[in-house]
Amino acid sequence: MTQLLSTDAVPRDQRLAYWTDMICNVYVQLGCDPAREGDSGDFEGSIRQHTLPGLDVSVVTSSPQKVMRTPGHISHSSDDYFLVSIQARGRGVVRQDGRDAVLSAGDFALYDSTRPYQLLFDESFEQIVLKLPGERLRSELRDTQALTATTVSGREGAGHLLLGMIRTLREDIDTLQPASALAVANGVQNILVAGLQTLPAASAPSLSNLTAYHLARVKRRIDEQLAEPSLSVSTLAAELGVSVSHIHRVFRSEPLTPSQYIWERRLEACSRDLLEPRLAGRPVADIAYGRGFNDAAHFSRAFKERFGCSPREWRQQRIQ
Repeated sequence: MTQLLSTDAVPRDQRLAYWTDMICNVYVQLGCDPAREGDSGDFEGSIRQHTLPGLDVSVVTSSPQKVMRTPGHISHSSDDYFLVSIQARGRGVVRQDGRDAVLSAGDFALYDSTRPYQLLFDESFEQIVLKLPGERLRSELRDTQALTATTVSGREGAGHLLLGMIRTLREDIDTLQPASALAVANGVQNILVAGLQTLPAASAPSLSNLTAYHLARVKRRIDEQLAEPSLSVSTLAAELGVSVSHIHRVFRSEPLTPSQYIWERRLEACSRDLLEPRLAGRPVADIAYGRGFNDAAHFSRAFKERFGCSPREWRQQRIQ
C-alpha cells in the first residue's frame, strides 16, 4: 500500500504545522522547526509512504529543518520503533544517546523512538526512512542502545547491499505480492542487521566451532518441533541428551534466550502462514495453534508487540 503526502495541499502559512502533523502520523510523535528562524513561510516537503508486512518504507523530500523527539513526546505515546535514515541527497545528522551520526549521500544510521533524539538538516534533502517494530530488531541484535546514532557507510559491505536492495524495492514495491513483500521485508532487515553488526560497538567474541555446532543443533531441533505446544528448554535438553544449563550457555552470545527464541520462531512462522493464500480460509486461532501456541489471546498480544499490528490486520495485507 502506497500513499503520497505533500505540503502542496495547504496554504504556505500552514505548511509547517501540516508537515508536523504528517511526520507524527507516519512515524512517531515529533516536533519540527525550520532550520533557520523565519523560514517557515517557505517550507516544502513530501513523504511517499510504502507499507510492507512488518516494515514501513518512506521517501522524505523536504526543506531544511530540525526534528525533535522529546521526553514529553515519549511520555504521551508508547511508540516502540526503530527507525533507519538512509541519506539519498543532501546532508543530515542523527543525534541520540550522546552521539551524532553525520550522514552524507549513501550513509545510514539507526535511532530508537523510546528515547529522545534529534534529526538535523541544514539544507534541502532526501532520505529513505525504514520503520520497524522495536522488538523485531532487538530479537536480532544485542545492546541496540550502543548502535544508535552511528554512521554506517553505504559505499561498501552490507551498507552497499542495503542501498541496492532499497533502490530496487522503490522501483518494484507496488507490484509485489504479499508473500514476496514479506520476503523482501525480511531481507531488508537481515542486511540492515549485517550492516549494524559491522559497527565497533556490536563486536562480540567469536564462537568456537564446538559452540557454533551445538547452537545450530539446538536451533534446528526447535524449528523441527515448533508445532508442539510442549516444546520447552527442558524438553529440548532431554531430547538432545544435554543439560538445561548447557543450552543456556550456547545461547549466551545470542540476543534472545532459548525460550524467547522459541516464541520468536513461532511468531515468524505464523506471520508467513497468515499471508499464505492456501491458508486464507483457516481461522487465525487455528494458525496459531498449528505453530505451538495454546492461547489465542496470548498469541494476539505477542504478535502485535512483535509486528506492530494484530494478526487480522497483518492478514488483511494479503488482499490490499
